[in-house]
Amino acid sequence: MKNKALTVSIILLFSIFVSPAWAQDDDPYNVIQTAVPFLTIAPDSRAGALGDAGVATSPDLFSMHWNPAKYAFIDGNGGFGMSYSPWLRALVPDINLAYLSGYYRVDSRQVLAASLMYSSLGEIQFTDDYGNYQRNYNPNEFSVDVAYSRLFSEHWSGGVAMRFIYSNITGGMTVGTTETKAGIAFAADASAYYTNKLKLGSRDGNIAAGINLSNIGSKMSYTTDVDPDFIPMNMRLGTTFSINLDRYNAIGFSLDVNKLLVPTPPVYDEESNIIDGKDPNVSVPVAIFQSFYDAPGGFSEEMKEFSQSFGIEYWYNQQFALRTGYFNEAQSKGNKKYFTVGAGFRLSIFSLDFSYLVPITQNNPLARTLRFSLGFEFDSLRNLSQK
Repeated sequence: MKNKALTVSIILLFSIFVSPAWAQDDDPYNVIQTAVPFLTIAPDSRAGALGDAGVATSPDLFSMHWNPAKYAFIDGNGGFGMSYSPWLRALVPDINLAYLSGYYRVDSRQVLAASLMYSSLGEIQFTDDYGNYQRNYNPNEFSVDVAYSRLFSEHWSGGVAMRFIYSNITGGMTVGTTETKAGIAFAADASAYYTNKLKLGSRDGNIAAGINLSNIGSKMSYTTDVDPDFIPMNMRLGTTFSINLDRYNAIGFSLDVNKLLVPTPPVYDEESNIIDGKDPNVSVPVAIFQSFYDAPGGFSEEMKEFSQSFGIEYWYNQQFALRTGYFNEAQSKGNKKYFTVGAGFRLSIFSLDFSYLVPITQNNPLARTLRFSLGFEFDSLRNLSQK
């Protein structure tokens, strides 16, 4: 039985994540779409307050999402963190994103880490063509990661991660004669991190850089009758510069540049022949390289596929932090533009962070997005138990 509610709900889930409909630009609106876009969402409050910058910031409990290589430089022998965000509340009231991450130091050079990201997409009521109720369903998606990070030298580290991705947004409903199923994919990350101390006059500083090639893996399909879609294979690179203003005050500036490594949709004629751009139905390795030169608009459109994240982080006595940031994406590529603010508290037992998103465009479904993160370090818990 053909189910219009199912079709509309799937289109909605894709559009609210990757293609805000209010964008206007002189260039053709040509958004890159992928399956499981939840993998691109900033899951933690610290990076969420820095405009989604995190590939080269100082290591923390949530480094898995941004750059697993950073774990090699993290202080402590282990810890875990939890993050929660009521997502897209300006559009849908019951979508949530939860994240759990932790690490364990094997020795002075090696660290193991793992994480779980879970996205609940709210409740959908399925009806038939005549509006008759069939059933309710709660779509959900999640990914499970494991990572290994190793220190190569005093300044360099590398990391690799493996990821299992599960997405069930249809509940096995049948649309017409097409049976749907849960989507499953496997992916890997490869990352590197560089950090070095600087001396600026009488003040100490630090410069860091990072790169993370993430979600490099198999395609995903929700049916057996349709070609599978790419997952959000991604390249993120950036740098962070920090300086100690005095004994108690420090400030850092971060910049991330981000690009999806999947094909750009070409331009078709009325007979579905490609008249500009490249064929998007290619293998994963070809897609990665092709993503740098396949935009129908040429070099200028390729440059618009790089989004930017800017962040500023202020610390007082390494216990209290204030953060702000800005995320910028070209109008023709999604038009996600917003400011972010947040704060953090680091106590002897735990750390607590929150962030708030302030959109620039009107009627933005990301408006008033809040994130909350809570972290615990094993060393602090151990010291507390020994007192």
